[in-house]
Amino acid sequence: MITVRTACPEFISDIGDMLRLFLGDVQIVETGGAADYEHAAVEADGRIADRWTCGARSRERSQPIPAGTPVQIRRARKRQVKMALYELLRESTGMRPPWGALTGIRPTRLLYEGLDMGLTMEEARARVMREFDVSADRADLLCEIADMQRGVREPEPGSFDLYIGIPFCRTRCSYCSFSSGEIGRNGKLVAPYVEALLREIAGSAELMREAGLRVRAAYVGGGTPTAISCGDLERILAAAREEFPGAVEWTVEAGRPDTIDREKLLMLRRMEIGRISVNPQTFSDETLARVGRAHTGADTVAAYELARKLGFDDVNMDLIAALPGETPEVFSATLEKVVALDPESVTVHSLAIKRSSKLHEQLHVSGAGHTQVSAAGAAEMIAAARARLTAAGWRPYYLYRQKYMAGNLENVGYAKPGRACLYNIGNMEETASVLALGAGGISKWLFGGRDLRIERAANLKSIEEYVGRVDEMIERKRRLILPEGR
Repeated sequence: MITVRTACPEFISDIGDMLRLFLGDVQIVETGGAADYEHAAVEADGRIADRWTCGARSRERSQPIPAGTPVQIRRARKRQVKMALYELLRESTGMRPPWGALTGIRPTRLLYEGLDMGLTMEEARARVMREFDVSADRADLLCEIADMQRGVREPEPGSFDLYIGIPFCRTRCSYCSFSSGEIGRNGKLVAPYVEALLREIAGSAELMREAGLRVRAAYVGGGTPTAISCGDLERILAAAREEFPGAVEWTVEAGRPDTIDREKLLMLRRMEIGRISVNPQTFSDETLARVGRAHTGADTVAAYELARKLGFDDVNMDLIAALPGETPEVFSATLEKVVALDPESVTVHSLAIKRSSKLHEQLHVSGAGHTQVSAAGAAEMIAAARARLTAAGWRPYYLYRQKYMAGNLENVGYAKPGRACLYNIGNMEETASVLALGAGGISKWLFGGRDLRIERAANLKSIEEYVGRVDEMIERKRRLILPEGR
């Protein structure tokens, strides 16, 4: 447990993220008395200074008192408070995280912030390194992503992206923290869920027509959409394609190879689904069994080859670096297998051990015997993926970070030129409004042009509650998108 006393309690969550960046998954407790980390803010002569103290060490940063909109002022204050703490932690621990002081999930935003100020790409890169202590390697990665996003980052006005969630899986992976139900335990919920989802599709489509908006890109995720029956999935897709016509991109996460068969793939072809995911996560059968995946590496190859045979020419594969028990050599073997298969895109995730996952309990509570990969091992795997994939012709096109990631690293989507997923870019960069349907979906709507603000409407996570209150979910979207007077 780490105690904190701060002059800016409104930033306690961000302060906690910074402490965890260096100290690991620790509990942060705010106190009004003596604390492990103490923060004071002093205004004088038109400037404001933030000083952090821990024992005999202290660091201070000063800047002119911020001006501008409330959002701009808050952002400037938060950055200085965090940077002063970052400098103290870096000095006291001797660590330098690859993303420097950045704890947010979208580092590309800071590069684009510099570009919006009129800086050149090189100047924006230098600003990210200078102001946030981001390593040169990660700053280069941001520039490569911006290059891949050129011309496709921002959708045309009057459009939105569509997400449809199907929260069912055959089995639950130990690292999973999503709100999903296992088919074996929750099969009785599939039929009522499909009916509720069809109702939400129809109601939300009517709302979009009323608003005069059109869909750009659509993504069907989960869970594992192909875990439900072919007939149920076809009903959902047929309704969605009829109600939301004109999308230039449709993605379905076929995901788990043990849910893919000829019947479902042929149905996806009939529904004109252009992009699918076939996700190995790893090609090590030992690891797959360890994390609760009910398939082998050979099953992944068979599913992938069947998809190719049936005409799918835009396939993504997901990998996870730092799965328990894996070494850089095991991960490298998985990379070589993916390169040989040659999908159009590859997403490389750094394992994030969420507190709600079985893996967190196994590693931190029950002592199940799993070996957690070190930060250095995770970094080696992520570096190997970037080097191997870029050498073979893939390019990074989107990036996001999560809390509790191995080595405080990142998730990166790589694609062949011209094969970047529009939905992933719009969602991760928050440049596209997203209409999200299904249990746990969070619709995000963009307002205000350059003075951007994002408002959200969340669907209930519980499958049972979603089924019983789906009309309320539609009404939440109406209040978000078409409130009176807007």
